[in-house]
Amino acid sequence: MSKSLKRVTRALVDAGLEITPVETGNATTAQMAADLVGCEIDQIAKPIIFRGQTSGSALLFVTAGGNQVDGARASALAGEPLGQADAALIRAQTGFAIGGVSPVGHLTPPRAFFDPRLLAFQTVWAAAGTPRHLFGIAPDVLLRISGSELGDFSAA
Repeated sequence: MSKSLKRVTRALVDAGLEITPVETGNATTAQMAADLVGCEIDQIAKPIIFRGQTSGSALLFVTAGGNQVDGARASALAGEPLGQADAALIRAQTGFAIGGVSPVGHLTPPRAFFDPRLLAFQTVWAAAGTPRHLFGIAPDVLLRISGSELGDFSAA
């Protein structure tokens, strides 16, 4: 088991949850992930990370798989202009490689925002630290354990 997968599993256990991530195979898009677990695309809790241009920190936006993050709305929520986060910043702050970023289990938890669209579902699926592993969870529980703020940042 990879270090990243272990961190996510530990975060779930530490939150008092009995959730075991499942190996699905590589998914490079939200639609591929949805197809692998048999759910709607919007049930994929897709992580998008930006770099705060003032703070230099990674900021995490957990959005429904079919949604796009609107840069202006995201910047307004974050309270600073946002730019592209590179792989080195993402790895250094979260401990995850691009493609496996989880909403939980970060080395240094980033400030995080959560798409209200995800709350429309009984279960959502999130990356479990690798591009091949996902875990299913109630969205309100994911919102709570990820330390995210609910916010409207999706493109209209």
